[in-house]
Amino acid sequence: MDTRTKKILIVDDDSRNIFALTAVLKAKKYNCVAASSAQQGFDMMANDSDIAVVLMDMMMPDMDGYQAMAKMKADETLKNIPVIAVTAQAMLGDRERCLNAGATGYISKPVNVDDLIVLLKKYI
Repeated sequence: MDTRTKKILIVDDDSRNIFALTAVLKAKKYNCVAASSAQQGFDMMANDSDIAVVLMDMMMPDMDGYQAMAKMKADETLKNIPVIAVTAQAMLGDRERCLNAGATGYISKPVNVDDLIVLLKKYI
């Protein structure tokens, strides 16, 4: 996959997190788009076939990351898009909970950029 055409979708209800992740990833030459809710993320995925991976905040109002991943896994057109769980929850068992819910990777906040890049290179 070409990093110039394939996109990373950042789904997070906190604009500061979106800003920080986008700035760091764009500096590394990744193409990013962002959604401030899971539903907005679904709308973007439905209209953009270049989304290669989703960075999903797990704690959002309305629909959290767990619910969003379940909805993606039930959708034929979205089920193969890898999701990396991005969460402030870093307690024992949280990583396993995210992976069991369908995430292909897990990263805790504050995000270690080097760890995130290692995960992204698997999908882009």
